[in-house]
Amino acid sequence: MIKSSHAESRQFVSPQRSRAWIVLLSTLLILAAITVIPLLAPQDPYRIQMGNRLQPISTAYWLGTDHLGRDVLSRVMTGLRTTVGTSLLILAVSLVVGVPLGLLSGFVGGWFDRIFKRVVDAFMTLPDYIFAIVLSGLLGPGLMNLIFAVTAVKWVSYARLVRSTVLAEKQKDYISLSILAGTSSLQIVMRHILPHAIGNVLVLAALDIGKIILMIASLSFLGLGPQPPIPEWGAMLNEGRAYFQMAPHLMLVPGMAVVLTVLLANMLGDKLRDQYDVKTRTEE
Repeated sequence: MIKSSHAESRQFVSPQRSRAWIVLLSTLLILAAITVIPLLAPQDPYRIQMGNRLQPISTAYWLGTDHLGRDVLSRVMTGLRTTVGTSLLILAVSLVVGVPLGLLSGFVGGWFDRIFKRVVDAFMTLPDYIFAIVLSGLLGPGLMNLIFAVTAVKWVSYARLVRSTVLAEKQKDYISLSILAGTSSLQIVMRHILPHAIGNVLVLAALDIGKIILMIASLSFLGLGPQPPIPEWGAMLNEGRAYFQMAPHLMLVPGMAVVLTVLLANMLGDKLRDQYDVKTRTEE
C-alpha cells in the first residue's frame, strides 16, 4: 500500500516536470518583450514638443501625441517595461516570501503555524484592492512604495496555498515511510512535498499576473504609482482623462494595452491550469 502511494506520487510529479518548458518559454518570451519592445520605440517617450500637442493619429505619430506633445506609441511601448516588468517583480518577491513561509508553517506546525494563521487572517481582513490602496496611501506615491504595497497583499495567497498542500501531503503514507526511513525534513519537503505544490503555485502565479497588472494600473491611475514623466499605462489613463473628448486615443490606447496584456496572461493561466490541475487530468 505504501509503495503504491509512493509510486503514484512519482507518477504525479513527472508530468509536472516534463511540462516545465511551458513556464520557462513563457517567462523568456515575456522578459524578451519587456527588454526589446521599449527599444523599438520610434521616438523618445520623454521628449516634450508643445507645438505638436494633442496630434491625432497620423503617419508621423502612429498613435498621436499627448498633452505635452510626446509620442503615445513610444510611451505605451516603454510603459510595457514599467507596468509588466513591475508586475513580474512583485510576483517574484511574493513567491520568494510566500512559498517558504507556507512550507515551513504547514510542515513544522505548532506555535509557528498558529502565529502564521493569525498574520494571514490579519492580512485577509480587507479586500486586496482596498488593502493596497490604504497601504500605498500611507507610504506615499512612488514605484518602490507601490511594489511594497502590492507585494504585501499578494504573498498571502501563495503562503496559504502551499500550506494547505503541505497539510494534505503530510497525511500520505509515503511521507510516513520517508520519516521512518530517516529521511531529513528538508529532503522530504524538497523531494516530495514541494513538487506537489509547484503546479498549483504556477497556475495561481500565471493568473495573478493579470490581476497584479490591473492593480498597478489602478493605483497609478489614482496617483499612487510611478510619478511623471515615467511612462506607465495607468498613469497615462489618468493623464488622458481631461482630454478624452478632444483626444480619446490618450485613454483608449493605454486602456487597450492593459486589456490585451491581461487577456494574454489569463490565457497562459488557463493553459497551465489544464496542464497541472489534477482533477482535469483525472477526468480526461
